[in-house]
Amino acid sequence: MVDDDPQSGEDRLIARHFRPLARARGAFALTDDAAILEPPAGHDVVLKADAIIAGVHFFADDPAAAVAAKALRVNLSDLAAKGAAPAGFLLSLALPDTLGEDWLADFARGLGADADRYGCPLLGGDTDRIAGPAVISIAAFGLVPHGAMIKRSGARPGDAVVVTGTIGDSALGLRLKREPGLAARWRLNAVMVEHLVQRYLLPQPRNAVAAALRAHASAAMDVSDGLVGDLTKLAGVSGVGAEIDAARVPLSDAARAALAAEPALTETALTGGDDYEILATMAPGQVASFTSTAAAAGVAATEIGRITAGADARFLDQAGRALTFARHSYSHF
Repeated sequence: MVDDDPQSGEDRLIARHFRPLARARGAFALTDDAAILEPPAGHDVVLKADAIIAGVHFFADDPAAAVAAKALRVNLSDLAAKGAAPAGFLLSLALPDTLGEDWLADFARGLGADADRYGCPLLGGDTDRIAGPAVISIAAFGLVPHGAMIKRSGARPGDAVVVTGTIGDSALGLRLKREPGLAARWRLNAVMVEHLVQRYLLPQPRNAVAAALRAHASAAMDVSDGLVGDLTKLAGVSGVGAEIDAARVPLSDAARAALAAEPALTETALTGGDDYEILATMAPGQVASFTSTAAAAGVAATEIGRITAGADARFLDQAGRALTFARHSYSHF
């Protein structure tokens, strides 16, 4: 039998769930197989791509709306660290048959809400069925004034090291998702457990401080693989070292409670990753202005150390001794 319907199942899926999200002029309502992103005069386009995979970056039973938000937000976090304003994104979905219409509808709802929230419209993409776990890949685009993108390579000896938000919540939240019984061992109440788990499920990208970073930072990156490992990367690319006062690394009340009950969790907090906070360096005279500007935007920022002329990024305890770690960061390989 010949199917007289000119729309394929994929076309219908796109029209039903994703066309309403593609409101940018250059997206052509997803009726073409490419899109146009026209940067304003005097601006550069910043490009970023990241994927999340079921069983690796999210749990198979996580709400679809939260999965969609996480997929977009991990890319927005990188744009924020570059000082870029979101401009749009491409979405590629590879989904198993077990995820049906209801899942897709919830996914599209969560994706659309965040696309509106962050001013980052859907421009196009692709959909596929696969036998394995779900893979959600996003390529995001941001805009910065010409030549103003903040690189990892700008840190200089004497610069202050600053981090936004709190560190370690997501890594601890992942532990709790896998082993709920840890909450009692760590002496956490229900509010603390919810805070840590939500920090894993739903990153909070710091796009509100992108302009402040452009005005103050010499180098920056987002903390996705762990503060220790990511600082080591930034210092290495910049050809510098760093000394961090571990006691000054900002922690939430929930993380402090967990570390008080089990001090060995300090390594988990500092190296576990998925924080999606901003790590930045700047001249010491810029710190007060940056932290006050960030606070006005609703984002806390904390000075935690200094860039040095050496080659090592060291985290020091209260006695000034260098901490050692089994591994510096999360790695897929």
